[in-house]
Amino acid sequence: MIDIKSFGQRLSELRHNADLKQQDVAEKCFVSIQAVSKWERGQSCPDLLILDDLALALGVKIKDLFGEN
Repeated sequence: MIDIKSFGQRLSELRHNADLKQQDVAEKCFVSIQAVSKWERGQSCPDLLILDDLALALGVKIKDLFGEN
């Protein structure tokens, strides 16, 4: 099971490392800035269909979104 709080923290860290704003990620994933904010705060998770766009936007592999090596 995925800990959405940990996922959100990881997502925020990856976004900062990529020097992106939440708005940048939202535009690249075709979602609202509020959705990205909720993901990072651990209030919700992105849909599985968005993970590919999310990883691409952050310049990482999908497994990196979950902290796997």
